[in-house]
Amino acid sequence: MEGGGGAYGAAKAGGAFDPGRFVQQPQVLARIASAVFALIVFSCLVGEGYTNRPSSRELFCIFNHNEDACRYGIGIGVLAFLACIFFFVVDIYFPQISNATDRKYLVLADLGFSGLWTFLWFVGFCFLTNQWSWTQAQDVLIGADSARAVITFSFFSIFSWGLLIAFAYKRYKMGVEDFAHSYVDPTPEVSTPYSSYPNISHDSYQQPPFTQTAEATEGYQPPPVY
Repeated sequence: MEGGGGAYGAAKAGGAFDPGRFVQQPQVLARIASAVFALIVFSCLVGEGYTNRPSSRELFCIFNHNEDACRYGIGIGVLAFLACIFFFVVDIYFPQISNATDRKYLVLADLGFSGLWTFLWFVGFCFLTNQWSWTQAQDVLIGADSARAVITFSFFSIFSWGLLIAFAYKRYKMGVEDFAHSYVDPTPEVSTPYSSYPNISHDSYQQPPFTQTAEATEGYQPPPVY
């Protein structure tokens, strides 16, 4: 299916790019919000997610001294931020893609990644909240506000990525419906009766020379035998 003008919820390929209209698109706004939330999460963890006791120089994670909690939050935050940038660029160039198959794969990639990261953010929120509830107050001299910010924006990220799922699924459904409406089922041609060989008419038919030979032999009489 080539030349998918308007396929998968995008404008016709080759149209002019309008920055104002682009930023107002719901999936773009949700993607920007997701990128900001991810930036806050991993920035807080990198900046104030580790602390130490006054008598020790060894750093530990403020979430119940659990290194996995900080690593998990930083990991999904960084990857989510990079993914938002990637799909943001895809959103910009998406209307310029004329191949509907390429559009389909990009929408499916957006749908699958958004679904996966919604789940990971939910796991991260539960994990970080649980570890924070077990954290001793005397162990957190600084960074308490950052820890709460991490938990809060992890919670917000669940909904922002959930919105991205909805928008990606809507675009995919629009593409499927467009294909169903434009697809024409090829019907078999009605069989026609056998026709004579083309470009040959009965008027122009000529008898083969063997007919004349046969007619000539009809009047032939063998000589008498004595």
